[in-house]
Amino acid sequence: MTSKLKIAAVACAALTAVAAGAGTAAAQTTLKVSHYLPPVHGIHTDFIVPWTEQVTACTNGEIQFEIFPGGTQLGNVAKQQEQVLAGVVDIAHGLHGIPRGRFPRTSLIELPFLTDDAGAASETLWELYPDHLAPEYKGLKVLALHAHNGGLIHTSDKKVETMDDLKGLRLRTPSPAVSAMLTALGATPQGLPPGEVYENIQKTVIDGTVFPWDPVKSFGLNEVLKYHLDAGAYTVPFFFVMNERKYEGLSDTAKTCIDEASGAALVAKFGDWWDKWDAAGRQEAEAAGHTITALSPEERQRWRDALKPVTEAYIAETAKQVDDAQAIYDAMRAKLAEKGQQ
Repeated sequence: MTSKLKIAAVACAALTAVAAGAGTAAAQTTLKVSHYLPPVHGIHTDFIVPWTEQVTACTNGEIQFEIFPGGTQLGNVAKQQEQVLAGVVDIAHGLHGIPRGRFPRTSLIELPFLTDDAGAASETLWELYPDHLAPEYKGLKVLALHAHNGGLIHTSDKKVETMDDLKGLRLRTPSPAVSAMLTALGATPQGLPPGEVYENIQKTVIDGTVFPWDPVKSFGLNEVLKYHLDAGAYTVPFFFVMNERKYEGLSDTAKTCIDEASGAALVAKFGDWWDKWDAAGRQEAEAAGHTITALSPEERQRWRDALKPVTEAYIAETAKQVDDAQAIYDAMRAKLAEKGQQ
């Protein structure tokens, strides 16, 4: 080989090595994940962090993650959906009811006394997603839908056992459906992000809140609450979504790994997770000497009767946006009945 040919061969090999190195670097992708809860919450510690670790391991490091929880610049509860659609973050976990009105189909699960079980509610949402809920998620790759266990009514200074006890109480609400329920029961709903509840109870701007047990602990609310009514009258849904274009631009391996970590396999975990998270919140309240009561069977029926018009009116209002609102609600009831609810 002549010296000129040797030089050309060496140069070619060098260029090939540089190209290979560049290809390896390009194959590694860091995805931004945001949610609105504090990093001590089970959503962060039991769900999102292990989910990212599973995907990273499955892709042999091709996909990495940067997580932005509540309290960070990307952790605003009201911006989770829009951040994903805009590509500001790649994946987000958010609450359907904040801001209001974006998910009228999915939010029908919030109507009174449909379900008080996170597992049944989460599975119902996922099973109904393809045929009934999908139009609400354009531009998004839906990784999971889920809901929490039945919510309680927590108050700072007044014990609540009956509908009459609710009259005039200012209670934080997560969504329009729950607001309508509280109004019908005599309370005054106040829309607030979860992270602002502590301060507003402490300053007596509100008298209490509706939550399952777990955020009571994770947001430190047992410090400002004394009474808890286990009503189990509602749940609220959550989304875990990815920017669809970002997903489609990933390698086949990355997409397969994300799919395997998501969907039905992920949704099936939320029932046990919520039971665990709720148990910690209740135990903390019990240790603090709080008063915990449950609706009597008679009072529960009274609430059901009072809230029937709320359900009918809410479905009628939703039907102005969604042609098959009644059919979706009926499908939810049927699925939940199959799972032993109602």
